[in-house]
Amino acid sequence: MKKIEIDDELYHYIASNTQSIGENATQILRRLLNLSPITSSAQDVTSVQVETIQDDLKTDVASEKTNTKNSKKAKKLPSAKSKGDVFNLLNKEELAIQKGVVGRFLFILSALHRTHKDAFDKVLEVKGKHRIYFATSKEALLDCGSSMNPKNIPESDYWVMTNSNTTRKKLMLHEVATILDYSESQAEKLRDYL
Repeated sequence: MKKIEIDDELYHYIASNTQSIGENATQILRRLLNLSPITSSAQDVTSVQVETIQDDLKTDVASEKTNTKNSKKAKKLPSAKSKGDVFNLLNKEELAIQKGVVGRFLFILSALHRTHKDAFDKVLEVKGKHRIYFATSKEALLDCGSSMNPKNIPESDYWVMTNSNTTRKKLMLHEVATILDYSESQAEKLRDYL
């Protein structure tokens, strides 16, 4: 195994594309580059030396707190061209200008809200074991824990907990998409925008 050095921005990009706990950088990069997965018998593998993405995602929380200050400058979303399809509002260029994972997370949720205003209250059903993820007020989230870091979903009356790692945010987006009647493949596509 060979070691290479990468900058923090590239590392966070790789980490933000984690799809399962314990997935290493080699697996993530091979998936992102559409390369075939390596077999367990492969001996000479060049990979990024990373313990596991699971351990390092904990550091994303601190990084996201810094980036959320800039998320208030998020670009306004265009009007939905067709009701019921959030993909008419989202494109990679608009997502790329959002500041950090939290900025993209809020941007996607705002697009979902604009597309599904009548059904968006279903997101209140998306919860963890010991805390709620969505609420209609900042106070409701703060009442459920001290480190929620609640943020208003732009152009909505809903609030979301943002003090979680990227993997948890992806799971939340996937569940929101599913609850809003997107197919499994559409929910995965939406999750991968994060």
